[in-house]
Amino acid sequence: MSDSVSDDMVVPVVPAGTATLDVVAVRTGAFGATGSGDTSGFGGLVRPVTLPAPTQRPYGEWFDDLADELEACLNAGGVATSAIKSVVVYRGEITFNVERESWRAMAQVLRDEPGLRFEFMASLSGVHWPGDEGAELHVVAHLQSITHNRRIRLETTCPDSDPHVPSLVPVYPTADWHERETYDFFGVIFDDHPGLTRIMMPDDWPGHPQRKDYPLGGIPVQYKGATIPPPDERRSYS
Repeated sequence: MSDSVSDDMVVPVVPAGTATLDVVAVRTGAFGATGSGDTSGFGGLVRPVTLPAPTQRPYGEWFDDLADELEACLNAGGVATSAIKSVVVYRGEITFNVERESWRAMAQVLRDEPGLRFEFMASLSGVHWPGDEGAELHVVAHLQSITHNRRIRLETTCPDSDPHVPSLVPVYPTADWHERETYDFFGVIFDDHPGLTRIMMPDDWPGHPQRKDYPLGGIPVQYKGATIPPPDERRSYS
């Protein structure tokens, strides 16, 4: 990461026996947005942004059995186990970070194999980490196995310069609207999606509002003739 932590910045202390945290960025202000005035009252706030680091085996609980079963099924299905870039166990949850080229194939194996049977995709969303060079856009899916009563998280990344990820609609039809929302708010393009259009913002809306580089300033709002200026044109507290 290109961001650095200043000497006077306090990095959270991680209790013994828990996953370690990596500092992935440094955020200024309440939201970390740039390009407009800070009207939150927290313009002077500076704090590190941390993510749990990859976990080494043993993972604990049922996670090791699941990881073994997944690797065996991947080998049998012709998918390289190297497609799993890392595994993170944090706060009683397990996340598999996978290569985007294997994103759909991984979901297919997780859904279809009897020892896995993650039949239900509960949600899919995007995350924007501008400081994660070459992997600025993250896509996260929450999968549930009704058969085995288990929940996992599947995550992949793509760069700003090539924001393409295979669509999961052929595997989980419920991903349709989730992927449209992620495209709308973050700009991730889901290849082979049956109708990738905006779902919340107008079709001609400029930019993607939940990206961290999206300006805080908005558009004027009118109430019966009275005009309210955008936030960045109001009083600044910076």
